Amino acid sequence: MAKGSNRRHGFRTRAIHHGYNSADHLGSVSPPVFMTSTYAFANVAESEQVMAEERDGYLYGRERNPTQALLEARLAELEGAEACVVTASGMAAIGSLFLSLLSQGDELVIHPTVYSNTVSVTGDALPRFGIRVTKADMRDLDMLAAAIGPRTKLVYMETPINPTAEVLDIAAIARVVHTRGARLVIDSTFASPAVQRPIEHGADIVVHSLTKYINGHGDLLGGAVLGDARTIRAVRGQGLRYITGATLSPLSCFLVMRGLKTLGLRMRAHGEAALVVARMLQAHPAVATVRYPHLPGSPGHEAALRQMEGGSAMMSVELKGGFAAAVRFMDRLELFQRAVSLGDVDSLVMHPGSLIAARQRVYPEAKLADGVGVELIRVSIGLEDVEDLVADLRQALEGEG
Repeated sequence: MAKGSNRRHGFRTRAIHHGYNSADHLGSVSPPVFMTSTYAFANVAESEQVMAEERDGYLYGRERNPTQALLEARLAELEGAEACVVTASGMAAIGSLFLSLLSQGDELVIHPTVYSNTVSVTGDALPRFGIRVTKADMRDLDMLAAAIGPRTKLVYMETPINPTAEVLDIAAIARVVHTRGARLVIDSTFASPAVQRPIEHGADIVVHSLTKYINGHGDLLGGAVLGDARTIRAVRGQGLRYITGATLSPLSCFLVMRGLKTLGLRMRAHGEAALVVARMLQAHPAVATVRYPHLPGSPGHEAALRQMEGGSAMMSVELKGGFAAAVRFMDRLELFQRAVSLGDVDSLVMHPGSLIAARQRVYPEAKLADGVGVELIRVSIGLEDVEDLVADLRQALEGEG
């Protein structure tokens, strides 16, 4: 973006313009996509300087690409981080982070309720490499403090939590973590930087699944790790470069940037509609529990008011009829799509209990995350007219009250 006054631009302006000047690219308003795997040098000395990081430049597409670099700069700016590295998926971001920063004998403390694949990597994969993983309910700060030992390198949590949508207090947890000499990692996928910026509240590292709100259109996979420059350099140079090799393609970077331009608008619309839906569900006689960050009485509501600008669009619902009622409700929905992702313009709904039951036929060890009951339904509110969403939910609940 061309230089002007010293006034800091707002979030939506930076999401559209930060890090790019059309004058540098033949006047192209839309950033170009660099579809190349490798880069040539004028001479050997130039290649050596780039390799030694003595001058800016690019060597090979697995490590860095100009389209990728623009997306990383823009995400870091919006998240309030020094640096960012993007990856081929959200799990690639988590895996690259853990395998770059943790070694045999190190310890990781994690909140009991997290995304199911994060359950797998922390419960099965990391212990195989000699990394100890300890669960601690981070709503209990004394329990958290007791769980952090001298070999604890990272403390990891989600907020809002997948799939419950409960909110954890970042600032309070960060104080405990830092007092004990560890670093706090937040998966902020359920919020996006338009709604929540964990570093502002004391977190050290933030991860996102770009697949979700930041891209927002359900048409690609991507992930990001954000934090201080030294940490991100390690994740790029180790986790991305040779441990996972999970590079985000230039075209996918371009598409994420296209989605990023409307993130602020989309998140506001998502949140406004979600609050209407949450209030309707809370009042429905068939519903036992609704968890939504900006709904009074929802777990973590007060923390959400302090650390979130709007309530995102994720909620969890439990029906009084339990597992059977959840399945009937899911099957009756007409407008909501039964799908496992979230954060799309389309409204999506999924039932972890039935999915895990099916997966256990192939993988008997599969299980729900701690704190997730078989009756829980995860709801992702899209950008359809809210009146249509409410009508679809009401008809799906008929006969359940």
